[in-house]
Amino acid sequence: MTTAVASLSNPLPRIAAWRLSAASPRLARLTLAILLAILPLAVAMALDARQIEGVSIWVKPLKFHLALVLYLATLVVMARWLPARMTGGRVYRVYETYVVLAIVAELLWIGGAAALGTTSHFNEATPVMAVLYPLMGVFAVSLTSLSLVFGVAILRNPATGLSDALRHGIGWGLILTFGLTVLVAGYMAQTGSHFVGTPADPADRLWLLGWSREVGDLRVPHFLATHGLHALPVVALLAQGLMRPARAVVTVWMAGLGWTALVAATFAQALAGMPLV
Repeated sequence: MTTAVASLSNPLPRIAAWRLSAASPRLARLTLAILLAILPLAVAMALDARQIEGVSIWVKPLKFHLALVLYLATLVVMARWLPARMTGGRVYRVYETYVVLAIVAELLWIGGAAALGTTSHFNEATPVMAVLYPLMGVFAVSLTSLSLVFGVAILRNPATGLSDALRHGIGWGLILTFGLTVLVAGYMAQTGSHFVGTPADPADRLWLLGWSREVGDLRVPHFLATHGLHALPVVALLAQGLMRPARAVVTVWMAGLGWTALVAATFAQALAGMPLV
């Protein structure tokens, strides 16, 4: 009976969630808050019929919330392999707090623009938006920099307990996410649109992803760039189970080059004005 009561009061899912969040409690709490915020956004989209370019004004805030939940939840999992001397230091705590505030500011900006019935990105139509748009660009680079910091720290941490292949897959996946995302997103921010060309029907898009089916769309390479932190660890998991350790590491490096080439190819395709599909 005592064992049964103990098992009920400490279920395994709760223990697993606590262990995951313990490495980075601030990021874990932020991830949960963003996840919960998706519900009122979904309600707003159901009740508010306003659209921009044939799409609900609430689609962008919803997409950003979902993307950040996935991004931050991944980092919360990977935080367990950061060096304790780093995460326990004041510099890291200040940096992490700044990034959390930057993420909150980004979401308030995107959601606030939707509530006002206007766009957030590429919008410099008013003096306020002209100031906010470049500032949010700085915040966007800041939140993406978490992947660079995590990647370098995990690669340099000898006490992760991971195989070499998985450590390289996680580390280089995180680093590639930062480098490729900043390059693609930085270019997109300078052009003033994610379209390359003028679509005859802006609503003619791929289901769910929303990419244009008529002209080049820079969101394609941007999407791939941001998911390097998922792609390379998956390759590493497969490689370490199928190959010798040294060959598995080489396979991870080749996968990193291949992923970079894929992002570059879709970037070039978009710049040529060609849709992915």
